[in-house]
Amino acid sequence: MLSFNYKAVGRDGKATSGTIEAEALDIATRQLRLRGLTPLKVEAGDGGHNADKPPTRQEILSMTAELSVLLRAGLALDRALKVLIDMEGQPRMRSVLTALLKSVKGGKSLSNALQPYNEIFGGFYVSMVRAGEASGQLSAVLARLVSHLENAKATRDSVISALIYPSILLVVAGLSIVMMLGFVVPQFETLFNDMGDALPAMTKGVIAAAEFIKAWGFFLAIVMVAAALVFQRWAASTAGKATLDRRLLALPIAGNIAFEYEMSKFARTVGTLLSNGVSMLKAIQIAIDTVGSLPLKEALNVLPPAVKAGKRMSIAMEETHMFTPMVIQMTRVGEESGSLDAMMLELATVFEGHVASGTKRLLTLLEPVLILTMGFIIALIIISILMGILSVNDLAI
Repeated sequence: MLSFNYKAVGRDGKATSGTIEAEALDIATRQLRLRGLTPLKVEAGDGGHNADKPPTRQEILSMTAELSVLLRAGLALDRALKVLIDMEGQPRMRSVLTALLKSVKGGKSLSNALQPYNEIFGGFYVSMVRAGEASGQLSAVLARLVSHLENAKATRDSVISALIYPSILLVVAGLSIVMMLGFVVPQFETLFNDMGDALPAMTKGVIAAAEFIKAWGFFLAIVMVAAALVFQRWAASTAGKATLDRRLLALPIAGNIAFEYEMSKFARTVGTLLSNGVSMLKAIQIAIDTVGSLPLKEALNVLPPAVKAGKRMSIAMEETHMFTPMVIQMTRVGEESGSLDAMMLELATVFEGHVASGTKRLLTLLEPVLILTMGFIIALIIISILMGILSVNDLAI
């Protein structure tokens, strides 16, 4: 059941408001009319702000874990979905579950019921569910799916959390320098006004920078915000993203981390799908969609037609000249031993470890550089002010 907030007018002409539970908006409206109310406004219980938004990754992960547990406990699929609907607190997830239950009761399999929500759950999710249905082990496959989603979340969260501190440090550094030039340095201007050419060159430069920020600071802020918006729009375009991805991959340490992060997603998806009975071609096609880097995706796009033509995946990878010897060799070993699924999962685990250690190593280098740069600029401003004060004292003597 979904929860709806309503405002209505009764038969006596008095306005009333409250909450009503129903399976859909039109049913809620009908129930209000049956009560003798004329609805003025009916909207989802969260104010309508999240009702049209798709469920988050975390909500999908939680729902999948709960569904796996319920099926393992012996509940039928429709009964398990009904329990999830009753337990679900988020209207957007409850709405999806209600639609899934309706389709399942109508005779559809869960994978077919998920098809209209392919953009929310992804091709990987739907294919895993279909493989579970075909093997008769849906609960076990859902448990492996949960494990995959948790791995992906852990890797993504570790990268994001690692970038938070340097980002904060960079913002604090910028604000500190602006505060020094915009508020501290101007306090000494009256002291330095009569000095003219007698001031040291460094002091003159700092005062000029302070005057520029004071006179043009607001305009400069607008220009920077506009430039950031233009850059964001360009970066979101296909050409912009491809350029940024290419330059990121070319960087010394960060490029290697980005490559291994994307390849870990690809390898884990291929390995998980193959181990659950999905065909090689289908597994590769779905795994390519998980890759975010456009240059890597372009290189991987040659694999499906090559595999379809009978070529080995390792040979097709080698011909692109985009993949490291480790990726090619581990893929080749997996193909020759008939355990490509296990080898892909092993490759993903190795790369995930490299990403975690590489990110820590990058931060170990980045943090001192940012702190030293900020300290150097602030020290330069302070020294220039002190040099100006000493010059004033020399003239006074």
